[in-house]
Amino acid sequence: MNKILTITKKELNSYFNSPLGYIVVSVFLIISGWLFIQTFFVIGQASLRSFFNLLPVLFMFIIPAITMSSWSEEKRSGTIEVLMTFPISAIKVVIAKFFSNFVFLLIMLALTIAIPIMVTNLGAPDSGIIWAGYIGALLLGSVYIAIGLWISSVTKNQIISFLVTAAIIFIFYMVGNSLILDTMPNSVAAVGKFLSFSTHFNSILRGVISLSDIFYYISVIIFFLFLNARAISLKNWK
Repeated sequence: MNKILTITKKELNSYFNSPLGYIVVSVFLIISGWLFIQTFFVIGQASLRSFFNLLPVLFMFIIPAITMSSWSEEKRSGTIEVLMTFPISAIKVVIAKFFSNFVFLLIMLALTIAIPIMVTNLGAPDSGIIWAGYIGALLLGSVYIAIGLWISSVTKNQIISFLVTAAIIFIFYMVGNSLILDTMPNSVAAVGKFLSFSTHFNSILRGVISLSDIFYYISVIIFFLFLNARAISLKNWK
């Protein structure tokens, strides 16, 4: 556990020891805040639903930007050979990288706390919806992170990692769109709806956090982390 925490701390520090971390956080806060304010005063309701509806799309670009260098940069610079010869399993290294990205995501979302505070001062929003929205955002963001780490582990190019991650996320998110589902046979549409990230995220946004939605997200996270560990462990670094 100490080794996992050590790598987690090193990875997290790397984000804030370079401009990338600050740029990503700043862009996320500015865009999310500005877009929310635009819709908030038009709707005229004390609700954060529009804010949470923005997050899946913003995460589609923000999180690939965070994860694209997680493995790609280490492979490009050659530091992965040193890392993987340490007495620690590939899965533990993958978990550490996932934790570091998860904490970064947690920090980003925590910095948006000014938005619900502002809305609460202007009205009486449903606190259950707010909590559910943040929990759903963490789960959805964690899935995006797991996908991004896997793609980063199978390519040396950060730009390719970013584009492929964003493309996979877009496909999994949009496959649950009603316009797409209407063009599919019922049996295929049912599968697409279940696999879609948007289906489970929208379910959580209703304020009801079901075990099936949590199980879905955790299963997807474990699946992509497993692929990540396999991609790393298949190569002999010694």
